[in-house]
Amino acid sequence: MWIFFACIALLLLAYKVYSPFVERQAGIDPDASTPQQRFDDGVDYVAVSPAKAFLIQFLNIAGVGPIFGPILGALYGPVALLWIVLGNIIGGAVHDYYSGVLSIKEDGKSLPEIAGHYFNVYFKAVMLLFTAMLLFFVGVVFTMSPAGLLSNLAVFEGTILSENLFWVLLILGYYLLATLLPIDKIITKLYPAFGLLMVVMTLSMGAALIFNAPKLPELANIFAYFDHSRYHDDLLQPNPDGLPVWPLLFVTITCGAISGFHSTQAPIMARCLTNEKYVRPVYYGAMVSEGLVACVWALAGIAAFPGGYVELKSLLDQGGPGLVVNQVATTYLGSLGGIMAIVAVAIFPITSGDTAFRSLRLTIIDAFHIPQSVRNRLLVAIPVLIIAYFMTKIDFTLIWRYFAFSNMLLSTSVLWLATKYLFDRGAFHWIVSIPAIVGSCVTVSYIVTAGIGFGFPEVYGAPVGVFVGFAALLGLIKVHRSRFSTSV
Repeated sequence: MWIFFACIALLLLAYKVYSPFVERQAGIDPDASTPQQRFDDGVDYVAVSPAKAFLIQFLNIAGVGPIFGPILGALYGPVALLWIVLGNIIGGAVHDYYSGVLSIKEDGKSLPEIAGHYFNVYFKAVMLLFTAMLLFFVGVVFTMSPAGLLSNLAVFEGTILSENLFWVLLILGYYLLATLLPIDKIITKLYPAFGLLMVVMTLSMGAALIFNAPKLPELANIFAYFDHSRYHDDLLQPNPDGLPVWPLLFVTITCGAISGFHSTQAPIMARCLTNEKYVRPVYYGAMVSEGLVACVWALAGIAAFPGGYVELKSLLDQGGPGLVVNQVATTYLGSLGGIMAIVAVAIFPITSGDTAFRSLRLTIIDAFHIPQSVRNRLLVAIPVLIIAYFMTKIDFTLIWRYFAFSNMLLSTSVLWLATKYLFDRGAFHWIVSIPAIVGSCVTVSYIVTAGIGFGFPEVYGAPVGVFVGFAALLGLIKVHRSRFSTSV
């Protein structure tokens, strides 16, 4: 059990000790004017206090991802906790921080615009494609998952509220409003309260698991994953379907460890902060907080079931992660507490889905330099939401697979972008280039071997991934040196 407490302590220690070092490389200037101060427009550039900004950013990024992903990753056992913590500290929190830095330094612009500034129009086009694709998949996933959770509540059985279509249409209708209205009409008013709800729910679930869960993990179980002679033990089984830890665990658990989706949310608060010094508590702090949420739900998947991974796998086969949330919440928090937890878990993805579509609207408008009139916002938002409705008819697991891959791909791209930013500053770039290498290895390994990719045998995944990761680093160094020699 001490490994869970060690994971929590490491995340908190990283914010206290490591994040100031990360901040020193970024060139933060507390005296510089912010995008909000320069472009205050009453729609997207609106002043928000740092405390509210933190809760909004936390809720924007911490939808269903740090709950569903860790539950799925729990099939790999305690090694899931290890990945969440190491991924968060080395990659995710740094990724989120520099997403905020780059956006606030570049007038609150979206990622593709920033990529075009630091690289070229081709990289901008690639970033635009993958950013738009990820935001769209996030919006679809975060429509389907809360609709499924709410329609399956026992209290709604036999009524129109038990119809999945009802919730899908209601959620998409809300997304339209949240996408169009000024940020201070809905998001800054409701999200801080929802953020506090996330904190309370996570603390309640964590405490209930610590005092009542039947199978609490220890460190020895992690090392057992590399001892094939011990796979007969339920708790030590690496995965009931025989799926390899590399690279699938790293793609299964993205939110909580490292998530490209978070970078798409960076411009929302970067346009609202009143001082650059707030970037670290808002962005780095929100990602560490999401890591804490992910640890709690990974613990739930690992420890909450007397039947171990067999029972967890059975529930996932019956109703996916949503059914696991229902079962765990009801078992450990009682009927009323379970309903409240399930409603909360349904609300969280909605608060990420609406900002996903809002960010998609901002990305499209930025890319094509469209004026911010109500008519233009409608012309962008309505077709996107209509297409999203039809996408909800597709199998959820297929949508989730593309979401997970594009999530890792985008996070890796942002880390390379941050590497270029620190190269140009002459700062210590290894804090972002090392996780960029790892992200490249994971992404390429996955697409080489995955069914949605090239489908090659697993033996080719790791070598190809490692080769591409280091080749990318050498290429970036060469580009930087060439640019530096030209400027001199």
